[in-house]
Amino acid sequence: MQAAYYILKVAISAGLIVLISELGKRSGILAGLFASIPLVSFLGIIWLYLETKDIQKISSLSLDIFWLVLPSLSFFLIFPYLLKRHVPFGWAMLSATAVMVILYLVCLALLKKYGVKNV
Repeated sequence: MQAAYYILKVAISAGLIVLISELGKRSGILAGLFASIPLVSFLGIIWLYLETKDIQKISSLSLDIFWLVLPSLSFFLIFPYLLKRHVPFGWAMLSATAVMVILYLVCLALLKKYGVKNV
């Protein structure tokens, strides 16, 4: 039963990724809508609840997601900016990801400095 549950989790999660990439071929705005909904966060929270029923862990995860979404938004500004400047796809992806990782580290340091405990 545990293996079937794991396979179901993987299938649903992978299915959503495939859905978004296929929608992207037809409608950028529709794919963007689905991708902007925090589906991974929703699924993570649902899987955690179903597996643990631990409301404290779920609450902490939700707050951690909130704080860490902030630096992740930089990717969605920098990546298209670089592509519009004709930076090759791989370099644009790598550069935007590097900036995002640096901002994650800055965010974590600031949260620690100001005593935010949920990260």
